[in-house]
Amino acid sequence: MKIWLNGSFVDDCEAKVSVFDAGLQHGVGLFETMIARNGNVFRADEHMERLAESAALLRLTEKLQIEPLIEALQLTLQENNQTEARVRLTITGGDFSMLQRAESSESGDPTIIIQSQPPTEYPPSFFENGVLVSIASGRVNPYDFGAGHKTLQYWSKLLNLQISAMQQCGEALCLTPSAHVTGGSVSNIFAVKNGTLCTPIARGEEGEEDEPSAVLPGITRRAVMNLAADVGVGTNITPMTFDDVLTADEVFLTNSSWGVLPVVGVLAAIRGGDGSETQDRAIGEGGVGSLTNSFILAYQELVQQETRE
Repeated sequence: MKIWLNGSFVDDCEAKVSVFDAGLQHGVGLFETMIARNGNVFRADEHMERLAESAALLRLTEKLQIEPLIEALQLTLQENNQTEARVRLTITGGDFSMLQRAESSESGDPTIIIQSQPPTEYPPSFFENGVLVSIASGRVNPYDFGAGHKTLQYWSKLLNLQISAMQQCGEALCLTPSAHVTGGSVSNIFAVKNGTLCTPIARGEEGEEDEPSAVLPGITRRAVMNLAADVGVGTNITPMTFDDVLTADEVFLTNSSWGVLPVVGVLAAIRGGDGSETQDRAIGEGGVGSLTNSFILAYQELVQQETRE
């Protein structure tokens, strides 16, 4: 497999970065995960625009050029003879001390890595029968510097995913200190209530009186909202509580890897007279809802249509 590393292709076993790279030393970096179908990366422009925006806002770099990055994504697919793939672009602070950078007029050059691998295969039952979700440990701080950005600080999210899988769940829902749902560890969330889609406010969508959002403005999230508008389904962007999830008619999660993933229940601690125990709480009728199923199919068709062009 060939890896695109700072403008050149190298064998995966030869792809190396400095031990002084800021991504390794301090977790300074961002990444984008994309899917490729029919030899094309789906909505590469939106992914690269979000990456460049985050890189500038977080003062990682303002040097990113979107079109060359999109070209590099496509070249990586071609170099590896892939038409379907999971593509990841990682950018770090490079081999440059953050403290030295603060004291210098130089911005330093980032490290940029592109890798393409076979697409992640999910069991068909995930989409036919839906999944349970657990509640992530800890709380998401909306005032954190990197909140709402796709940074390299993913340890807690991966740990919660691992714990969720051990509980036979497909995802872990993340809550803020005020018990508002931000989404899954690696996904955005939608709830269906009386035929309307509801989704939490994402970074960049806050009103003047809203607290900062820790919700990533997902590319798949945006695609689903556009699909909803096309068929006349309303979307309500609003703070979402845990009770909103439990009382919804349908719930689904979105990300670039799986597209639209139906949620049929929540694994939660229920308090009773003898203490608390973990129980499954069904959402709606406990099965994949008709609107969710429509979005699963519509999103798959959208990906195929856009990547064939």
